[in-house]
Amino acid sequence: MYADIVLPLAQPAYTYAVPEGMALEVGEAVSVQFGLRKYYTGIVWRLHDERPRVKQVKPIVRKVYDRPLIDERGRALWEWVAAYYMSSLGEVMRCALPSLIKPSADSDSQLLEETFYPRTERYYALSEAYRDEQLLNETLDRMERRAPRLHEALLEVAAELDKRGTQEVARRLLSVDATPLQTLVKKGILSRTEHTPDEEHGVPSFRLPILTEHQQEALEKLRADFAAGRTTALLHGVTGSGKTEIYIHLVAEVLARGGDVLLLVPEIALTAQLIERMERIFGSRVTAYHSRLTNQRRSENYLRLNRSQGGEFVVGVRSSIFLPLKHLQLIIVDEEHDASYKQADPAPRYSARDVAVWMAHQTGGRTLLGSATPSLETWLNASTGKYGHARLTERYGEAELPQIYLSDTRRAAQRGERHGHFNKLLIDKIGGALERGEQVMLFQNRRGFAPYLECPQCGWTARCPHCNVTLSYHKYRAQLVCHYCGHSEPVVTRCPSCKVVDLQPMGFGTEKIEEQIAELFPEARVARLDRDQLTSESALNRIIEDFSAHRTDILVGTQMITKGFDFEAVSLVGVLNADNLLLNPDFRASERAFQLLQQVAGRAGRRGAGGEVVIQTADPTNPVLRQVLNDDFRAMAHEQLAERQSYLYPPYARLTVITLRHVDVQIVRRAAAELGDRLRKRFGRRLLGPIAPAVDRIRGEYLMQLMLKIESSASRLKANAMLAEEIEKSRRQPDQKSLTISLNVDPQ
Repeated sequence: MYADIVLPLAQPAYTYAVPEGMALEVGEAVSVQFGLRKYYTGIVWRLHDERPRVKQVKPIVRKVYDRPLIDERGRALWEWVAAYYMSSLGEVMRCALPSLIKPSADSDSQLLEETFYPRTERYYALSEAYRDEQLLNETLDRMERRAPRLHEALLEVAAELDKRGTQEVARRLLSVDATPLQTLVKKGILSRTEHTPDEEHGVPSFRLPILTEHQQEALEKLRADFAAGRTTALLHGVTGSGKTEIYIHLVAEVLARGGDVLLLVPEIALTAQLIERMERIFGSRVTAYHSRLTNQRRSENYLRLNRSQGGEFVVGVRSSIFLPLKHLQLIIVDEEHDASYKQADPAPRYSARDVAVWMAHQTGGRTLLGSATPSLETWLNASTGKYGHARLTERYGEAELPQIYLSDTRRAAQRGERHGHFNKLLIDKIGGALERGEQVMLFQNRRGFAPYLECPQCGWTARCPHCNVTLSYHKYRAQLVCHYCGHSEPVVTRCPSCKVVDLQPMGFGTEKIEEQIAELFPEARVARLDRDQLTSESALNRIIEDFSAHRTDILVGTQMITKGFDFEAVSLVGVLNADNLLLNPDFRASERAFQLLQQVAGRAGRRGAGGEVVIQTADPTNPVLRQVLNDDFRAMAHEQLAERQSYLYPPYARLTVITLRHVDVQIVRRAAAELGDRLRKRFGRRLLGPIAPAVDRIRGEYLMQLMLKIESSASRLKANAMLAEEIEKSRRQPDQKSLTISLNVDPQ
């Protein structure tokens, strides 16, 4: 007997011999030797009796866990992701499993030491005889007079079991001392076991929020769409319309019938506030899963969910789509338009939203996509009836939509009404909000203090030695940092070219805004939320909790602050530079700018009066800004879709970007030209390039790119097969063995 084993490598499955007497199941984790000196944890993918054509077939060393890590549905998901996004199963394994569950080592004994096993916990239960209510009551009555400590311990155990509707209770949930519990075990009244802790779900009785008339209509529409057989639906509601309340009702329905629910959010920053809200309703059923959790916590959650019998509710980011939820009936993708759902690196470069839609089709479950500004692909599918579609056009309760102002930065500068990077209009609005005891959010889509330092004399700029980009200036760290490869170096005080000492920071990021706002309003309490501040889960939670509790007056941040937050006292949102959103060289730039500006505006005035939004721009006549001003999503959608149809861009075509990398610029250019010639023979005018991208050198490697556009009506898998065949030819070229070719299917 032989087994095909998937290893966490960018390789196909390898065949190993199954030792005599070893009972194996597909999906189990095993330890295998790979090469001469390396041992890996792999997944059994196929069992068969076909001996491979090699002299020696290595045997599987041992099994790792007592049950399969991945079931049939999970294997189908991995295979589809690998095929659609043109990656190997090993690459899917790398991102699907927590790191502690797939260790590698130089020997099997070392691998055994590094293999993760979840902690065990002590549990107490009533012995079989004492589950009889009459006998239990008689025993409690007798103990109350003769053994009060035993009475207290037994009464607490019985009460906890009754409250939770379970047959056993964890020791950590009991307040009594250990001695009376041990005595009760010796007397045979209680039984004691040690095993991996499970969540104490108890009886499903949830206090659900009361829906408004509009919310109830939207909920009924979604139920009708799902009942009619649509596996995917869009909940399109303005910011602050109460989409989360509808999510809660749908989650409760699934949990009540024993199904699992997965709620995806685009940013780690969102999980803390959302989990706290969900725990108030669903208690211990809520499980968090994101990269700010420790490796141990993620691994424990994965293994616990793998043992679960249903009724799980997971809130997590994109990698949660691979969790082993065996009874998954509903996936909710909140802020479905967000580009964070698409993995950029490494492979597989999957979109969690699109995977969720595929999973609903395959499993008979349902996927709900929620957004105030849906992606044009989703909106078109909903508008044409492919997806279900429910709308919320009013804010929840008495809240009104915010008043939006466009503030002309050029005109303000000409009139002398500009202080630093703030126009007078925004400064006045901030002052008014602070005087009324209200909070302010300021959005700048760039972290650090400034994008680069420049010499005013000769124009020299500090550049990354490994990438073709300038180094960003981080003032508080006193460092110049590359946001592509992570290279950092101390801030230079003298121009290395002409020796001038007065180097100037050019442009501005969140650090500079934080500094300037503190100068303008010294009494205000200011905080910053961006990637540089996310040093740990506790640091993230502290920033959000302080702002939520009004211990902070002004929150400065990047895109992280635009998504889904619900802060009652925020009456003003300021956008410092809308132009850098609009001027990106990307066919999605207008759509993304509209979405981002609408989302950040939606943080203002979520209770009562609608609040205000000030968008600073050098081009107030820009059509996208006028559409934001008029809250006209439909006009933006029609305009952008017409343009994309003319030039064959998504959703009317599917894109694949092929990136070639090499340390030798001549090799990468020649390889790109040869690959382009071969692909053009097969795909014709559907192929664009090769061209050098805007940043054409990263981590010491030169880059060239080609783009393939395939009509939406054509077979994607057939195109993938043809593309893979030509790429394999490039990889077999003797002078291109060290060339790296990566594929990004459906780039965002």
